[in-house]
Amino acid sequence: MASKVIVGMSGGVDSSVAAYLLCNAGYEVEGLFMKNWEEDDDEEYCAAAVDLADAQKVSEQLNISLHTVNFSSEYWDRVFNYFITEYKAGRTPNPDIICNKEIKFRAFLDYAISLNADFIATGHYADKKINNGNVYLLKGMDQNKDQSYFLYSLDQQQLKNTLFPLSHIDKSGVRKIAKAKNFDIYDKKDSTGICFIGERKFKDFLKNYIPSQQGKIVTTSGDVIGKHEGIMFYTIGQRQGLGIGGQQNLPEDPWYVVDKNTKTNDLVVAQGHENQALYHSTIITQKIHWINECIPPDLDNLTAKIRYRQADQCCSIRDISNHGAEIEFDEPQWAVTPGQSVVFYHENICLGGAIIEERRA
Repeated sequence: MASKVIVGMSGGVDSSVAAYLLCNAGYEVEGLFMKNWEEDDDEEYCAAAVDLADAQKVSEQLNISLHTVNFSSEYWDRVFNYFITEYKAGRTPNPDIICNKEIKFRAFLDYAISLNADFIATGHYADKKINNGNVYLLKGMDQNKDQSYFLYSLDQQQLKNTLFPLSHIDKSGVRKIAKAKNFDIYDKKDSTGICFIGERKFKDFLKNYIPSQQGKIVTTSGDVIGKHEGIMFYTIGQRQGLGIGGQQNLPEDPWYVVDKNTKTNDLVVAQGHENQALYHSTIITQKIHWINECIPPDLDNLTAKIRYRQADQCCSIRDISNHGAEIEFDEPQWAVTPGQSVVFYHENICLGGAIIEERRA
C-alpha cells in the first residue's frame, strides 16, 4: 500500500508542483489548505479566498481531495502573540520561523496524523537525509531559494514525518513543470509579507496592536536630528523612511538605523553603509536549538547566517549554556538584529540555530 501524504497547499506554484511530484511518485496524496488569519478578512490585503480557489483548481487537475482547516486560534496563540511581544520589546522577530515550528510542522502535522497520514509535505526548498536513525536537515539544491534557514527550529520527529519534494529542483524548473501541467498559477508571484497575514502597510498594521510612542532620532554622538513614529516600526540597518535627509553641516551620505534604545525611546542612526556602528563580530543568543539534539563536536569550524540568503559566514561558538551562547564571527557582520535568528551549518547540513539577544563589537 502506498504511503499517504498530505501536502500543505497554499495556492502557490511551489506547493502545487510538490503535490504533482508526489502523485507522480506513486504516493497517496491529499491536499490541505490552511487558513490562519481572519482578524481583517474584509481588508484589501486578504488573498485567502483567491489562494483557496487556486489550490482547489490544482487539486481538481491532479484528482486529489483538498481539506480545508482553520488554525487561526493556534496562529494567534502560538505565533502572533509572540510576534507582537517581540515588537513591543523593540526587537525584530522573524514570524516565518516560529510559524514553521508551531503551525506548518506542528498544528498541520497533528491534523494530518489525525487523517491517518504517514507524512506531510511542503513546497519548501530544503532536503533531508536519514543516517543511523538520525534525520539531518539539508540545504535545497537551489542555493538562491534554499529555505533551511527558516526550518532550523524543527525537531527529529517533525523532520521524520516530512517530505520535501522540491529538494532537487530550482525555481525555474518548478515553474516549467507547472506550465507543462497547465497550472494557471505557473507564473504566480511568490508570497511575501508576514507569514499567513500577507502584504500590508506595515506601520498601519502594527498600530492596530501596539500603541505607538514618538521619540527622538539621535546620532551615535547623541545629537538630536529628528523624530520617529515609534521604534517598533524600525529595524537595524533600515535606510528608507527615516525622514532625516539633508541635515545641515553634515555629509549627504544616507542614514541607517544602528540601534534602538528602549529605555530612552531613542532611535540611533549613523551615516554610511560601511559605518562601524553597523558592524559586530560577537553576538549573544538565546539557547541554541540543535536539530540532532546534541552539540556538534567541532564548534570552531562552522558557518552561520544571520539573515535569509546571506552567504555562509565562518564562525565559532563559545560559552554554550542552557541559557544561550556567544558566537564569534571571523569577519564583522553587518546589521546584526536582536530578535532575528542565527542559523548554523556544516557544509550543506543545517545544524540548528538560536534567537539573537544582543551584539558586541
